[in-house]
Amino acid sequence: MSSDIDDVYDTTMDYDAHIEYLRYQIRKLMEENRRLHQKIEQYENQISRLISPPLIEAVVLEVFDDGKVLVKSSTGPNLLVDIGPNISTDDLKPGQHVLLNFKGSAIVRVLPEYEDPYVKSMEVIERPNVTFDDIGGLDEQIREIREVVELPLKHPELFEEIGIEPPKGVLLYGPPGCGKTLLAKAVAHEAGATFISIVGSELVQKFIGEGARIVREVFRLARKKAPSIVFIDEIDAIAARRLDIGTSGEREVQRTLMQLLAEIDGFKPLDNVKIIAATNRIDILDPAILRPGRFDRLIEVPLPDLKGRYEIFKVHTRRMKLGEDVDLWELARLTDGATGAEIKAIVTEAGYNAIRERRKMVIMDDFYKAIEKIISKKHLRDKGYLGKKDKGSPIYQ
Repeated sequence: MSSDIDDVYDTTMDYDAHIEYLRYQIRKLMEENRRLHQKIEQYENQISRLISPPLIEAVVLEVFDDGKVLVKSSTGPNLLVDIGPNISTDDLKPGQHVLLNFKGSAIVRVLPEYEDPYVKSMEVIERPNVTFDDIGGLDEQIREIREVVELPLKHPELFEEIGIEPPKGVLLYGPPGCGKTLLAKAVAHEAGATFISIVGSELVQKFIGEGARIVREVFRLARKKAPSIVFIDEIDAIAARRLDIGTSGEREVQRTLMQLLAEIDGFKPLDNVKIIAATNRIDILDPAILRPGRFDRLIEVPLPDLKGRYEIFKVHTRRMKLGEDVDLWELARLTDGATGAEIKAIVTEAGYNAIRERRKMVIMDDFYKAIEKIISKKHLRDKGYLGKKDKGSPIYQ
């Protein structure tokens, strides 16, 4: 009797377990079915995007009361188009980027504000590891550039309290190799502001109006990222003195210059945007860009004097193992007329001389040989030919 009861009990248990197993299988299949439906929907969306016609980018020029919008399409002409059912007229303002359908008859999407990738690439993300301590012989120039650029960005309340408007920009000028770009790198490191670097030749573009557009976009990015610094190296590429007669290319450069002048001293305030420009040819710059209100400070970065050359030698040799006979003042005297870049080349060449002779220390003779080599090359470059050593170089005096 008890055996029959046990058999019935086991059968009931097997039946319940089988039902539970089937329910598990059903849940598993339903989950798989849901996952496959999602994949099908995903593939359908991909196919739909691939076969759908492309959209046309346009810029809103004017919004009319009757629901029509005047836009300038990327294909060229101005178009009068309708507004799509999902688009609010509040989102449509002059200058707003939108997408038109393939036929160009209606606005189907409003694009968010975006930064020109060409201009965005000009932003210096990683700060240069150059500080003002790495610059020798330019104490007065460092003081001025800190007053004009760094102080207004870090302590604007000082200018408000005194009741003066801080300078907008500074122009660094002087011979090549004297530290203009080095000063800009140090400011980028010390100021803690967004640093946007651009070379003047990058603003000279092939198509009419493109250079002016890039200038506009650069300053729009600078205002958005404020506090910020815009550094324009070799500004003479676009800011040369304007001529009455010129080619179409020169007229396009002049348009770019006029846009730059308008951005620096136009109706739109620069706020916390400071401008640093550098040039080797201040003599050819247009007077309009040199007047106060645009570049309020003109800072000359001249050839270093005796004390300046000593400080530059001191900066570049501070990590070197120097012999006891090395006299930096003597080296400064021998390099009269040398730029900071040439002094750095002399120090590097002296290090190479020590390496060639398998020494771990740089001695005075290494510097003598380096000065003879670098200064001789300088005289040959100045004369425009290659020849024998110039006996007029400081090493022979």
